[in-house]
This record gives sequence, C-alpha cells and structure tokens, in this order.
Amino acid sequence: MDIFQLSAALLSLAAVFSYINHRLLKLPTTIGLMLIAMASSLLIVAIGEIFPVVAARARDHLAGVDFSKTLMQGMLGFLLFAAALHVNLAELAKQRAVIAVLATAGVLASTLLVGGMVYVLLGALGVEVKLLYCLLFGALISPTDPIAVLGILKHVGAPKQLEMKIAGESLFNDGVAVVAFIGLLEIAAGSAAFDMSRLSLLFLHETIGGVLFGFALGFVALRMLRTVDDYKVEVLISLAVAAGGYALAYTLHVSGPIAMVVAGLFIGNEARAGAMSEKTREHLDDFWELMDEILNAVLFVLIGLELLIVHFDGRTLLAGLLVFPVVILARFVAVAVPVSLMRRSRPFTRGAIRILTWGGLRGGVSVALALSIPTHLAGGEPVPEREIVLTITYVVVVVSIVLQGLTISSVLRRSLAGASEPEEPLPPVQAQAGS
Repeated sequence: MDIFQLSAALLSLAAVFSYINHRLLKLPTTIGLMLIAMASSLLIVAIGEIFPVVAARARDHLAGVDFSKTLMQGMLGFLLFAAALHVNLAELAKQRAVIAVLATAGVLASTLLVGGMVYVLLGALGVEVKLLYCLLFGALISPTDPIAVLGILKHVGAPKQLEMKIAGESLFNDGVAVVAFIGLLEIAAGSAAFDMSRLSLLFLHETIGGVLFGFALGFVALRMLRTVDDYKVEVLISLAVAAGGYALAYTLHVSGPIAMVVAGLFIGNEARAGAMSEKTREHLDDFWELMDEILNAVLFVLIGLELLIVHFDGRTLLAGLLVFPVVILARFVAVAVPVSLMRRSRPFTRGAIRILTWGGLRGGVSVALALSIPTHLAGGEPVPEREIVLTITYVVVVVSIVLQGLTISSVLRRSLAGASEPEEPLPPVQAQAGS
C-alpha cells in the first residue's frame, strides 16, 4: 500500500470514527476515536481467529506506517506549531519559572523515580528487564504529551493561569525527555558509554539550538508577513515554517519540537500585533484549527490501531496496569516538591498539585519513542526488553488518555471548589488593605 492509499485509509477511518463518536458515544474526540480504533483492532483480532488471513493483512498494512517516524518526524511539527500559535505569550511568560522547573528538573526526577520503581515492580512480578531499560521507560513516559494534554484542556475549562502551566510544560518538556532517552538508548545499544558532559552538550545543542532556530524561523517569517497582505500567501508562509522548518531542524540536529513551539509563539503573538490584517488572522486561525483537528483525529486513530502490532500476554498486561499508578506517583512527587518550594515566593491556585499531577496525560509521543527502540543491538543481539517496554508503554498511555482524560474535569471542579488562593501575588497596597 503506497503513501496515498495509507493516507486515504487513515483519513477515511478518522472521518467514519468521528461520525460514530459524535452520533453515539459523544466522548471527547481524541478519546472517542482512540477507543473506536481499539475496538476495531480487537474485532480484527477476533475475526483473525476464524480467518487468519484477515488479521495478517491488517497487520501488514499497519506495518507500512512507521508510527515513530510519522509522528516524531512529521505530524508533531504541525501539531506543536498549531498549538503554540494560539498561546498568549504574555500569559505564558508569567508562568516561566514554574514551566522551566517542571519541564527540566521535574522530567529528570520522574525519569529516575519511574525507572527505579518499575525495576522493583517488574522484578517482583517475575518480568526480567534490565535497570537501564527501566530508566529508558522512565525517560519516554515522564514527559506529558502536548497533543493529548492540549486536546483535553480545550474542554475542561481550567483557570487560565493553571492552564498555561500545564500547556507550557507539555510544550517544552519534550526536549529534556528526548535527550535523556537518546543518551540512555545509546548506552543500552552499546554505542556509547555514560558521559555526563556529552549528554549535557547534547541537551544544550538540542534545546538552546531549537530555541534559537525557532526564533530565527519566526523572525524571517514575520518579516515576510509584514511585506504582503494576501491571506493565501501568508497561510502558505506559516505552512512552510511548520513543514520546512521542522525538516531543517532535524537536518541541523536541533530540537524540532522546541523550534516549532518557539516559532509558533513568535508568529502567533508578534504577527497578530500588526503584521496581519483581520481577514488574514481569521483565515490563519481557521486553517490551523482545521489542520490541528484533522491531524489529531488521524493520530488517535493510529494509536488505537497500534493495538494490532503490540504483543500482549497476561503478565505484561498486568505489569502495564500496575505501572500506571507508579507513573502517577512519580508525577506527583516531581510536581509536589518544586511547587511546595515555590509556594514560599508565589501563590498557586488551590489544588494546583493535584491538578498538575492528574492533568499530565501521556500520549502518542511516548508510544513513538518506545517503537524507536531497536529490535537488535549493534552486534546483532536481540533486545527482548523492547516488546516488554512497548507493551507497558501502550497500556499506560491508553489508561492515561481514557482515565485521566475522562476524569480531569471532575478533579478540576473538586480541587477548585470553595475558596482559592490568588494565582499571582497581590499588589502591595491591596495586600495591606486585606490584612
């Protein structure tokens, strides 16, 4: 099946599943599409028990879609650019300290906590996985998924400042997680020894390079936008930034996700301030909102269909279900410690720790990273841990999207019930008047 046929099939499935969800299930779009796709996968498996050729052909077609490359080297750039385009930079800047801490120290702390606890848990279950691969799992599962998080946040009505913390962290924490993942994967594959200085340089090159490259993209695009007043040309320029910029970032070995977030923020805020007419802003918003919805639909259909190629058995399925609360516990610690320390200098919304913990959904990025683990080492030795890590990752992601996605609204309401603390410090005169 060629790329056009695959794209046509995925778009058609996304349209049919969206219709079914809208008419019957009425769930949030991302959750509904994923569940319908999973149900379809299970149906194909059941039919395959009677007609094996059906399941075999379905798996062959799905194998033609490299999920890891499709997301990490394609769709992610468009999705992050579309998300950042609508984020208010001034509001985001107010939360920069919290976002920076959670997206760096929080991810690294969670990686270590998840890796250590999962190693102990799997050992107790009799599942043999080396500590290094448990840490690898910790690195790929610790960052909150920007696509899943932002897709759910659209519908929950969180306070703006708290929404900025959750959204900002999910937009920027990929850089840290990917560098940690790459470093651990190189060590696991035997292609490099642990070298903290090399990993630090890799992190700086990826993240700082991504930020600078994103600013450069945004600046060039902004200069171009200011010299034309034709919405078709301006939309095309934004599309070139998301597609060409993301591809060039990979060529330069800087963080494509971070570059797209920075470029999207820059264009979305600076261009709106004077480089675009009202007509262009409307067309740009409509175009990227539609692009976001279509790609999200296809992505979550793909996540559901991946069930066909994930190899389950009772023990690894149980392990995945038990690992989920471990991931949540690690997330709680990684959030509670820095937030508790920062409360001394700035107020937080009532229930912020609980909401930040439960609002940190995992999604397609984690599955894509798990799929990128090679099946064999450089010397040709098989990597049995890959299937275990992939299965556990898939279970955790599905449970996270469904359980956290469907309950975050109620958690939000309960956490914000009653009196709440101000999000930002009061001005000195007001603070004295109230004392």
